[in-house]
Amino acid sequence: MAEEHHSGALEMGAEMDYAEHEKTYNFFLDFTKYVSIMVVALLIAMAFGFFTTAGFISSFILFLLICGLGAFFLR
Repeated sequence: MAEEHHSGALEMGAEMDYAEHEKTYNFFLDFTKYVSIMVVALLIAMAFGFFTTAGFISSFILFLLICGLGAFFLR
């Protein structure tokens, strides 16, 4: 069997747009960070609402408070 030996560059095709790649990656990191905060806040607020006599309104206020504080501290 014959082996193919390439003497040229290994990268073939279009040039990479590194600025756009970095922008997309930073968006993904920010999105993941804020969605994680929202999921944790939702779980805490649900536990607060289900296992105490606080009710829906208090749980919703707690959810908003945790989301706001998390977004403020992770800016």
